[in-house]
Amino acid sequence: MESSNLRGIGLMLLAMATLALMDATMKELAGRYAALQVAALRGLLSLPFVVAWIYWRDRGFRTLWRIRWPWHLLRGVLALVMLTGFIYAIRGMPLSEAYTLFFVSPLLITALSVPLLNERVGPRRWAAILVGFSGVLIVLRPGAVTIGLGTLAVLAAAVAYALNAITVRVLGRTDSTAAMSFWFMAMVAIGAGLLALPDWQGVRAGDAGLLFALGATGALGQVLITEAFRSAPVSVIAPFEYSALFWALGLDLLIWGELPEPIVFAGATVIVASGLYLIHRERRPPVVTPP
Repeated sequence: MESSNLRGIGLMLLAMATLALMDATMKELAGRYAALQVAALRGLLSLPFVVAWIYWRDRGFRTLWRIRWPWHLLRGVLALVMLTGFIYAIRGMPLSEAYTLFFVSPLLITALSVPLLNERVGPRRWAAILVGFSGVLIVLRPGAVTIGLGTLAVLAAAVAYALNAITVRVLGRTDSTAAMSFWFMAMVAIGAGLLALPDWQGVRAGDAGLLFALGATGALGQVLITEAFRSAPVSVIAPFEYSALFWALGLDLLIWGELPEPIVFAGATVIVASGLYLIHRERRPPVVTPP
């Protein structure tokens, strides 16, 4: 069990590094193409890698068709909002600042699980959620600075991600991981592609390297996360998702020579601490009241 947990942690750390590279690639492409086109390219270019992985792992595609279509269509819409909003946001703000705001999504997942999944959240976890949202206010400083469209876009992406995660909880009872991975990518590629078609720009030959990196890192990151969750319990590896923030800081500094303002670090500390506390509470066994 300890060896399996260590494998899961290692895979999650590698997944976060890979996905941070993917987001850095999307940030570069967002300066040259519309957000919807970048989202379409992200789905389209990752799809062949995902198909190859599914065939290698499952020796076929039998499980791709036994799915609940309405839920997958909903996931497709949420994926479009999530990816397009995030890509639009990182075009004009440091990657690490976008990550900080996006990390509100675990708090939203816990809060939304009450009305949508009828889960019980105790007063301590509600307190952690409120503290986490105060971290968002620290970053946004409403009244002190003007909240731009990029900020609203990344918050909308976080809400879409949280709702998407809840649909995964529902679909995970009946649909395979392979089906969820494939149709997520396919619907992003088709949906974003159709919406981006009227203003589609020809892809430049000089961007071929970036496009290959986008497809490869997107697919590899998804495979690594899937294998991480198969190797260890969620409560063990989930805290290591926050390592993405350190990768984002490094990439911001290395590629663009920029860092967010100090107040963002303060807000990030509050948000991450709240998220870690929620994970800690999830790991605690339920208290059984004797009859």
